[in-house]
Amino acid sequence: MAPPNGMNLIVSPVGADSDLRGALEDLRMGRYSAARDLLIRTGSNWTLLARRCQLLLSDPGARSVIKMWRDEEQHSRYASVLWARALTQGALQLHREGKSHGVVGRAAGMAHKEWQWAEGLWPESPEPWNGRLQLTQLPYDPRNFDPSWRTRKEPWDRLDDFEMHFSGPWPLWAEANRRHPGNRDAHHRMREYFLSRSGAVPAFQYSQWIVSARLKHPELLMLPLYSLMDVYRENHGQGQQGALGFWQTDQVHHFTMRALREWFSPIPSTEHPWLSQWDLNHLAYALVACGETGAAKWVFNALGPYVTPQPWKDVSDSLGRSLDWTDEFLRVRASVLR
Repeated sequence: MAPPNGMNLIVSPVGADSDLRGALEDLRMGRYSAARDLLIRTGSNWTLLARRCQLLLSDPGARSVIKMWRDEEQHSRYASVLWARALTQGALQLHREGKSHGVVGRAAGMAHKEWQWAEGLWPESPEPWNGRLQLTQLPYDPRNFDPSWRTRKEPWDRLDDFEMHFSGPWPLWAEANRRHPGNRDAHHRMREYFLSRSGAVPAFQYSQWIVSARLKHPELLMLPLYSLMDVYRENHGQGQQGALGFWQTDQVHHFTMRALREWFSPIPSTEHPWLSQWDLNHLAYALVACGETGAAKWVFNALGPYVTPQPWKDVSDSLGRSLDWTDEFLRVRASVLR
């Protein structure tokens, strides 16, 4: 199927970030100088830094190059953050593969130690706290990942908020938000904590709580759409009945339209290339699924030729469609943009 308006289809979360794409190509060739220069230029733009760090690690071959950089420049804050992220991903992967408690624990300990080093190099950064927060998805006492838990005066796993009664690693979340209020990564890591520990519904309730008031950081309005996709996977990921009807409820429509109106719509089109491809794809899918194809047109235009596999692939797989998910995406995009 030919893409509409002459647009190719590029499956990549990198989007229009050409500098990041160049750094990824450099890593594939065994060099880290472009990645180093890119992150130095990114500086303390914490949202963009987190996204670029995550994507620099998306190539399996990048890990060895980043380790080389970390060894050669031991006092580079960027090398340490990247290597700590790589170690954290490694520990989580070992857990998903069902490795022994001891093997996963040693990997988690190495990651935690590197995050301590990174914090010493960059104490004002939220990255070390987000990394520790991500490690709490592992089956250990979350307090093990907080270097200050013994000296904290407030109850460690509770918030002083009657509307949020869930226990969790709130001090880690708070430390990240103290350094960067409304930090996107911190909120997603907390959502993932509840998802891994308690399931999709508590994770969704957390997301609802976050957006229950008027937000100073409207990008967080996307949290419920990620959580709704988590609930969908949990309830309909194996082709269970009611999959299509899941997206056609007042609840889904409410959260989708709020994200559109309060987050996406006020953003000038000149800034669309800097938005998260993951956020745009989740919003585009939710708009189409709940019947708001007219509004979806603006989001598809912001996406341009780019697409991320999620959420499209999971939905396509759950419905048992014979077409490849990219063919279904092209069909939907052509219908919306015609």
